[in-house]
Amino acid sequence: MAAQFLACIDWSRPWLEHVRFTGQAISNANDWRDETNRRASEMGLKNRLGLPIRFVPQTDLPAGIAYETFIHDTGCVPTRENLHDFFNALVWLTFPQIKVQLNALQAVEIGRARLSGATSLRGKLRDAATIFDENAALLVTSNESLVDALRAHEWQDVLLTRRETFVQTSRIFLFGHALMEKLVTPYKSITAHMWVVVGNELQLPTDLTLQDYCAAIDGQVVEKLKDGLTTHAFSPLPILGIPDWWKGQNEDFYRDEKVFRPRRLQ
Repeated sequence: MAAQFLACIDWSRPWLEHVRFTGQAISNANDWRDETNRRASEMGLKNRLGLPIRFVPQTDLPAGIAYETFIHDTGCVPTRENLHDFFNALVWLTFPQIKVQLNALQAVEIGRARLSGATSLRGKLRDAATIFDENAALLVTSNESLVDALRAHEWQDVLLTRRETFVQTSRIFLFGHALMEKLVTPYKSITAHMWVVVGNELQLPTDLTLQDYCAAIDGQVVEKLKDGLTTHAFSPLPILGIPDWWKGQNEDFYRDEKVFRPRRLQ
């Protein structure tokens, strides 16, 4: 019998397009974790140490062992019966290389902090990796002027005045599993951390399937992450301002400064 907590997901939402096919199949399975593991095995999904990724009950995580360290050392991803961990597993299947890279970054930083005797296992790199993992939205675009305008919080210009240009040259892919969870019950002020992928390497799909396109994005972002990761790489993006992702997107919609905030002066 399919898990009841998954019944609230509306798979017709535009922001779930890239995970819809896989997500629906898993959510309809008699045991969603078993089906996720079957697909992970079929993909040959492995962590940085070459260990097969498996989704296991949360109770398999030993006391005193950091979540990211456990995944790195065993390949096992502790997973609860809730939307948060379901979407996390779904992202593992959709962008596996990014997830492996983020896990490796986290595990290395935890190990380094422990060796140094630091009082806290957190740090700037781990904070950035957590933001990416939980709340990132990938903006794939061939138009850098739109990126500059979004970073300047020129919301009406990009999302209303230049709406057609945005639709033709840009696309948003949700990565953060906490972001996906929030959007199960959407509200206007939900804000993502935008991570930009710019260049001719990733034009919008033509003959590529959506699955193949996600795989291309996966590889491109991993290469970029090898150069490092900081919180400065992100920009805020009110996610329901994306064209056609919400109702009533007129001038008044984008004038709401509680959501579409002006950029702070330095």
